[in-house]
Amino acid sequence: MGRRRAGRVWLVGAGPGDPGLITVRGRDLLRRADVVVYDALAPRVLVDLAPAGAERIDAGKRPGGPRGAQDRLNRLLVTRARRGLAVVRLKGGDPCLFGRGGEEAEALAEAGVPFEIVPGVTAALGAAAWTGIPLTHRRHASTVVLATGHPGPDRRPIDWRALAGADTLVLYMGARRLPAITRQLIAAGADARLPAALVQWATCPEQRVVQGTLGTLPGIARRARIGPPATLIVGAVVGLRRRLDWVARRPLAGRTIVVTRARGQAEEFSAGLREAGARVIEAPAIAFDPPHSWAVTDRALRRIADYRFVVFTSVNGVERFLDRLLRRGGDLRDLAGARLLAIGPATAAAVRARGLRVEAVPEEYRAEGVIRLMVRLAGRSGLRQVRVLIPRAAVARDLLPRALRARGARVDVAPVYRTRPAREGARAVAAAIRRDQVDLITFTSSSTVTAFVGKFRDRRLLRGRAAAVIGPITAATARRHGFRVRVMPRDYTIPALGEAIVRALRNSPSGTPRVS
Repeated sequence: MGRRRAGRVWLVGAGPGDPGLITVRGRDLLRRADVVVYDALAPRVLVDLAPAGAERIDAGKRPGGPRGAQDRLNRLLVTRARRGLAVVRLKGGDPCLFGRGGEEAEALAEAGVPFEIVPGVTAALGAAAWTGIPLTHRRHASTVVLATGHPGPDRRPIDWRALAGADTLVLYMGARRLPAITRQLIAAGADARLPAALVQWATCPEQRVVQGTLGTLPGIARRARIGPPATLIVGAVVGLRRRLDWVARRPLAGRTIVVTRARGQAEEFSAGLREAGARVIEAPAIAFDPPHSWAVTDRALRRIADYRFVVFTSVNGVERFLDRLLRRGGDLRDLAGARLLAIGPATAAAVRARGLRVEAVPEEYRAEGVIRLMVRLAGRSGLRQVRVLIPRAAVARDLLPRALRARGARVDVAPVYRTRPAREGARAVAAAIRRDQVDLITFTSSSTVTAFVGKFRDRRLLRGRAAAVIGPITAATARRHGFRVRVMPRDYTIPALGEAIVRALRNSPSGTPRVS
């Protein structure tokens, strides 16, 4: 009987909010974790890096929660590790800076459980960088003090005089006590005219910043309704923010955009919008499953050499058809006798990425454009008795197969995936709409529009909302459902859609006012 694998716990800093700020080490550990125990402020997208079968445990403490929560959490880490599991304890910011990582490490050491500490970008550094406030500067600040504005009953009292003497002071967890904190600092000798800023949701798309002086900031924050989580920065360096705030200069800063693409397809599109400064709400309208039966597709694969044309209508069709071909022991060379057509440049790129040559891409991404192209490629003999294979969704429009059969082609439609409605994201979208914080809802197909609308019981909520669509067919469907089409690119591709959104929103008024 083999020895049980030794378990281990990694205390990993998730960073200040932007998932891209996690360390490479932390990301790699998440990808091979058996268990992820995460805080409320750890980005969910990082938790989702763990393998599909990993256990995910929400350990986020809430105000007013039971006092014994930390002890139970320590025991949980110990018991999971003793089972021989790889446990990632994912903590917002840095695990050992106001994050109780030291206490958890002590509990693990006492229990004899091996552990490692993986540092993270702490909120002070994130808030400063994402607001253009350098914490040190040769002309303004050579000392930085990091402290908590919420010391708790078991800690030493705050030395306000020491804090007031710092060139730059960063206070964590002080939003609720901001008036009392500023009064204490001024009473301890800090100048009420010192520049000060309060940063809420630092490095996240929801980031909001208010700026004033130590004396005026509480009133400014109250009027702007800035609450936790927020970080206070005080010192002359705050005065540099007006010139150095690169985040506010991004073209989509302050915008909220809903992305309705399916999981696994939305990442690149969402990342581009976030890079431009947008807050992205992912609300996938559909999810993909295998077809109920592979019989029709497998029959087509057995006679793949008989087809003169294979027409791919989507990236999903490409990937799932070729995966099935290889899984059944086939070879890409089996397609050597067929001319491969792709509807749209993204579909063509997916074919080329698998090492295959695309014969042509129709200029018009409709059935009529595909048929004109095929007639031209077929030559004088036309399409009569020409065998055509179309790998696609199990349920899709029959316009292309019907039109090809009308010209005499022998068409086989091979279902390689099916779609189903996805429910996630509807609450977040509804809440943002009610707060008038949604600038655009994006759609990349007609089926996405229909499935997205189906998420909502009260569809009046969506009526008149601005939409960004990939092309005219999707636009027509969106208008039919009551959306106001505001953005449509000239080229019907995902990259072109992203560029069109940036152009449309760059200089127009935002539905989400910026706070500054």
